[in-house]
Amino acid sequence: MKVAAILLLCMALFHQGHSNSCQGRCGYGIDTSYSCQCNTACERYNDCCSDYYTLCKAGDSGATITDAEIKSLSETLFALDTNKASASQLILDPQALVADSQTSSKSDLSSRPLYKFVDENALFTRPTYAALLNLFDNYKRITGQAESFTSQQLTEQETFLKETMLNTELGRELFAFLYTKGVYKSEAEFIEDLKNMWFGLYSRYNGAMDSSGFEHIFAGEIKGGKVSGFHNWIRFYLLEKRGELNYYSHSFNGPWSNYPDVLGLQFHWDGYYKQVGSAVIGCSPEFDLALYSLCYIARPGKYCYLSLGGKQFIIQTYTWDNSSYGNGKKYIGSAYPVSM
Repeated sequence: MKVAAILLLCMALFHQGHSNSCQGRCGYGIDTSYSCQCNTACERYNDCCSDYYTLCKAGDSGATITDAEIKSLSETLFALDTNKASASQLILDPQALVADSQTSSKSDLSSRPLYKFVDENALFTRPTYAALLNLFDNYKRITGQAESFTSQQLTEQETFLKETMLNTELGRELFAFLYTKGVYKSEAEFIEDLKNMWFGLYSRYNGAMDSSGFEHIFAGEIKGGKVSGFHNWIRFYLLEKRGELNYYSHSFNGPWSNYPDVLGLQFHWDGYYKQVGSAVIGCSPEFDLALYSLCYIARPGKYCYLSLGGKQFIIQTYTWDNSSYGNGKKYIGSAYPVSM
């Protein structure tokens, strides 16, 4: 009994001595018996140990999720995107290519729509596309106007997350990776965090609960007399088809010869101009959501270096620092492909 008591005392003293340190704990899952954490989730929960960045992320070479892992995973997700558009299902007419110095001129240099053909019957009947389409009409685009959701609209949000992240091999691959890295303990925790991260409301203007990561990135907003966010190709196509969006030019065309590709776009949305709106073109909704989520979780507020088909692809993410959810976690402020 004395030996057991001594062992227990030693273990308690060891735990106490290491409860505020990441020594030997880098990458471990969340453990509430410790006063601080040592995995990538702590960056968004704001509960990292004081030596987390020194011990776990020194020069990024010791990061819990390394740049090499992100690039490898992005290639895997790229290969798993079986719901992406094929060359026969999506035909573009890019027309005018302008220099970065010309993007502020607001010059309509294209006489035809960007989207020449989209096979809606083939693409939009798929569950993840259909779930995304149901969300677009749930938002007021002008910031300062508070958003509110009916029970049906809340169900549509959950359906979108489950269809994209749980019912596709691509989404399950993302969860499996984050699970092995200790970011999430279960699929339920994963989906619940994505729901808050993407659909949780916060205020961009005058205190009104008028925005979310999803609205800003996928649906687009109007703030300060111009288009803000708006980085989804399907949203662009639908508005252009309805005559509410006028394509002007593009300032960037990615190196990919098939889909997904990346374009940096100039356009006019029903009275408001977007100087450069970058988007991944032709990808599935689950691919868009997975890459943005991966980059936000692994590299919040930073450049996130990925690889698609052997070619470098960069996503910039921003945290929303004026409010939080859960135990201090930060909402997505923005995320978009770097087009330069």
